[in-house]
Amino acid sequence: MHRYRSHTCGELRASDVDTDVRLSGWLHNRRDLGGILFIDLRDHYGITQLVARPGTAAYEALDKQTKESVVRVDGRVVSRGTENVNADLPTGEVEVEVAEVEVLGAAGPLPFTINTDDGVNEERRLEYRFLDLRRERMHRNIMLRTAVISAIRHKMVALGFNEMATPILTATSPEGARDFVVPSRLNPGKFYALPQAPQQFKQLLMVSGFDRYFQIAPCFRDEDARADRSPGEFYQLDVEMSFVEQEDVFQPIEKLMTELFEEFGGGRHVTSPFPRIPFREAMVKYGSDKPDLRARLELVDITDVFADSGFKAFAGKHVRALPVPAVQDQPRKFFDSMGDFAVEHGAKGLAWIRVGEDMALTGPIAKFLTEDDVKTLTDRLGLQPGHAVFFGAGDVDEVSKIMGAVRVEAAKRAGHFEENVFRFCWIVDFPMYEKDEETGRIDFSHNPFSMPQGGMKDLEEKDPLDILAWQYDIVCNGVELSSGAIRNHEPEIMIKAFEIAGYDRDTVEQEFAGMLRAFRFGAPPHGGIAPGVDRIVMLLADEPNIRETIAFPLNGNAQDLMMGAPTELDETRLRELNIALRKPVSEK
Repeated sequence: MHRYRSHTCGELRASDVDTDVRLSGWLHNRRDLGGILFIDLRDHYGITQLVARPGTAAYEALDKQTKESVVRVDGRVVSRGTENVNADLPTGEVEVEVAEVEVLGAAGPLPFTINTDDGVNEERRLEYRFLDLRRERMHRNIMLRTAVISAIRHKMVALGFNEMATPILTATSPEGARDFVVPSRLNPGKFYALPQAPQQFKQLLMVSGFDRYFQIAPCFRDEDARADRSPGEFYQLDVEMSFVEQEDVFQPIEKLMTELFEEFGGGRHVTSPFPRIPFREAMVKYGSDKPDLRARLELVDITDVFADSGFKAFAGKHVRALPVPAVQDQPRKFFDSMGDFAVEHGAKGLAWIRVGEDMALTGPIAKFLTEDDVKTLTDRLGLQPGHAVFFGAGDVDEVSKIMGAVRVEAAKRAGHFEENVFRFCWIVDFPMYEKDEETGRIDFSHNPFSMPQGGMKDLEEKDPLDILAWQYDIVCNGVELSSGAIRNHEPEIMIKAFEIAGYDRDTVEQEFAGMLRAFRFGAPPHGGIAPGVDRIVMLLADEPNIRETIAFPLNGNAQDLMMGAPTELDETRLRELNIALRKPVSEK
């Protein structure tokens, strides 16, 4: 028999009754019932119930051990009997009567319980992450991640893509976030950067003639944490394709996402094909370029209705309306609570009206609406008896943000929200440029290396704010999974695009010399995308925080509480790297 086990803890069945077995695992739980000791023994594969009877050496050995100690047991498989079967366990028809015990690793006092989710705070969980990962939910999330990545690799190869590796030590990146830098011992005073993304390398692979590339790529960005973004490092499915237009990128990625979410989504429906929604349309209808399409409500821009209105709360402001059908049975508390929600998201309040059976309007602002206002709103919003309308007014960005959140919340509270579904969409036609309202400066709005729609002609002839780019995002249930673009592979178009944003030719030639040099030796039209692996798993696992799907994440302050990183270097190491520290004033 094997030194540690003949079977795993998830393997035994009724067919194994009267078999002598050896198991190893962690003491998950214990119950003393009438002097008989019942132990749940857990390993990676499952749980098996052990039985130790009083007066035996096995009972004495197991009775002394704390939960989470690691033991090896020998014993015989017996039937639990029909009345004692645990239908929740694959091994629930049997148990093992223990004859011999060997303690392989004793556990000290636990900082929190493992076999229940006792609400321990995240910092404590991250400090003892090796214990946290023993919990069933966390173990399941990490194994889901493993299965998803394995499936991605298999499906990408089947789609004709080739997996390739790109460097980790590289030069500083133009991606836009802060780099993590690494000092070079052999090149004093110089630094590598960890890649924010393999962007330039994957484009260079296209220039090199490899046609279809993918990689499960680690990316490093020194940025703040969010629920859907882990500080420090993250992983993405990095993809690039040659001789493609936008739809050529969409087809394999849409197929991949549909198959992944059908396979690992737990039966939740995946809507396909994915609608293409222009950026500006998304901002008007949903108040966001990351719309949650599970909410079956849309915003309507009614600024023109109140442009010259005597209603001072709306006059001269951007006004967005949210019609909500079938709320005739909602009490006043529904409307007041929606107002409170809007205030929590930055609004000063939330105006509303309700449409009665006779089409008469009631609500706080009904008396301020003229007959013409009522007629226009009725026609524009398609109002019917039982409708309610929420209004937001202010500057366009503020109103979009607030009313976008109100749209989703109102849909949830009023029964216009789809559950158990993945609603994907493509956001397309992003503006190439935007204007800084304070400085008036024109800058890139999304990705500076995207090909402008219309090419050089549009760059030379159009108002920069009217130029669209071949840029796209893929969004699922209100979460941005990825950004991508058809790349600007023509040097003169790239230089012109940067000139519009205030960069002179010499600066562009210097900052992006490697890419421009490559493009001048014959570059194919190419494009790509990079869906976030962490976010995909977060959605599939139905977790609200991305850290719940990563084995060893940093905390919100970009610290590894388990390993104690980041750490200080001693003077000898600093001298070897030719580094002198200048600490912040507050630490002096």
